[in-house]
Amino acid sequence: MFIRNESFYSFRRNYPVITAIVAIHLILFVWMNFLPFGYLVRNIGIGFNPAVAQGEYWRLITPIFMHLGVGHVLFNSFSLVLFGPALEKMLGKVKFISIYLLAGIIANIATFYLGGLSYPPHLGASGAIFGLFGVYLYMVLNRKDLIDQANSQVVMTILIIGLVMTFVNTNINILAHLFGLIGGAALAPIFLANARPFYAYRHVHDPDEVSFNPNRWRKRRLNGATFQKALWIGFGILVVIGILIRFF
Repeated sequence: MFIRNESFYSFRRNYPVITAIVAIHLILFVWMNFLPFGYLVRNIGIGFNPAVAQGEYWRLITPIFMHLGVGHVLFNSFSLVLFGPALEKMLGKVKFISIYLLAGIIANIATFYLGGLSYPPHLGASGAIFGLFGVYLYMVLNRKDLIDQANSQVVMTILIIGLVMTFVNTNINILAHLFGLIGGAALAPIFLANARPFYAYRHVHDPDEVSFNPNRWRKRRLNGATFQKALWIGFGILVVIGILIRFF
């Protein structure tokens, strides 16, 4: 579920929603940091509780796509590329973008009500991404037909790492992370109602795309040390990027 070996072309075609979200991340990042009127885009879209209280409700949505630091945008975009494709395939485009946005909005609403008017300005896709992990968490606990044991362990491991980083790192919107996770888990029963396991989706007509037949791992012996090594390398990259957020 979490090994990415597609070409850029096939990834873009198979996961158009994730491709679009990452493109928006990068475009807004470049605009806010290097292009004219970037400060204006930031000021209009950033999450700011006093402005929300005055009726600027779009600020519950726009921060989901905005990042200022290079480490921040890389960490969230890389996380989405690693952990989003399985859900986009299982849920479909409309359900995937719906639960992604709803989890992010829930995270920002919680920040507004629980953080209060004195809460500092905030932005980032982390709340929505934690919402995706909320869906995975629900699958691990209540829909074991949709996820195998190995991938369940991956989900729980990276979720624990993410929660630890939430409380260890500075300048983290803890409320957004926690309520994004809770929101995703709460919405999961509705959105997973007719879902099928990720490996049920096969692309037999396109040699460039990933085959989702789980038996191929047994045949090729990629399911042992190599599989785990690839996953931990990916997780290690995430952790390194997360640490770099402190400095950039």
